[in-house]
Amino acid sequence: MSKTSAPLTLSTVRQLADEHYVPVEDALLIAINLFGIASAHGRHRARVSIRLASRPHVPWMVIVPLNAQTSPFSLRGDELSLAGIPIGTVERVAADEAVGGYFRDDGRAATLNPNARSRCVGCAFCPNTLEAAADPRLAEERQLSELLAAMTEQHPRRNLRELVEVTVSTGCFERERAAVDHLLGLREVLDVHGVGARIGFLTSVISSRQAFEELAEHVAPFVLRLTAECFSRRDLLLKASKAILTADEMPRVLQRAMQAGHGTSFTYVVGLDTLEELRRGVSELMPFTTEFPNFQVYQAHNAIMAGLRADGSDTLDYYLRARQEIEQIAGPTGLRPKAWECYRPLWYFTFGDESLVAP
Repeated sequence: MSKTSAPLTLSTVRQLADEHYVPVEDALLIAINLFGIASAHGRHRARVSIRLASRPHVPWMVIVPLNAQTSPFSLRGDELSLAGIPIGTVERVAADEAVGGYFRDDGRAATLNPNARSRCVGCAFCPNTLEAAADPRLAEERQLSELLAAMTEQHPRRNLRELVEVTVSTGCFERERAAVDHLLGLREVLDVHGVGARIGFLTSVISSRQAFEELAEHVAPFVLRLTAECFSRRDLLLKASKAILTADEMPRVLQRAMQAGHGTSFTYVVGLDTLEELRRGVSELMPFTTEFPNFQVYQAHNAIMAGLRADGSDTLDYYLRARQEIEQIAGPTGLRPKAWECYRPLWYFTFGDESLVAP
């Protein structure tokens, strides 16, 4: 049987892991992201904490559909199985709601959704609208201040001054000026709270030299996390405010941000482009990237989303090949993935032959 048609079993995962020189645990977690989990939960998407039986000392948080009834992975009680063979346990299941803000990396990083992420529509591959949302539209500094005050109570040690990065994660700023104004206001509010953290912004609408210079003067330290998402079929897959940024222009945007003194990175959904398109696009962006990019496994939550896949990207083999391609491109930079930055990554225990997890 071909790699496309063969049913996924623990034996086939081990075989593919050996072929691509990756730990079987990494291959299993990539496959869970790809196929989702069949369960009685019925959620389109949920945050799931998993411990694999072969490496139980490290829990991994993934965001996957729990209603994937055709998935080879199944959850009964807290037991996670692949084709009927237990492979680990699920410790916690929580709704993946869009909320105003939450913490990562044990309270050293925070993600804010200040502009109603749940109202963002348009990108064909995005699952944000599939689940309920509780995120407000925060348009004023007073509301941002109230959000930070509330988050202080949720912080592990109730001390926002521990934050080293605050990431604004929303696709709802349609214009550069509106995005820059929001960042100016956020920096003022953070200053009031005594938070000197670097601000990260996921966006494709900030691109001009003037904007980056203004951010350098009033918002820095700052990191641009360019929402590249894909390099091909952008008019089909992306909403207009993202599609207007072409793949050819992306390196120049990152270069402008670097020249203004900012950190740079990008987000990319693995599975929407062919491997050749991935290789070409990532190779062009990496020279202008100072932080390891956010590479996400594409998840198809319904038949329409499944139809958007690049040929072959419904197989584990595709993602293991993509992982190798990216390692060859990004490896020489010295940049490495951080586990807390992405819930749908291609890396868990290793990057190439390097360990990412402390013994």
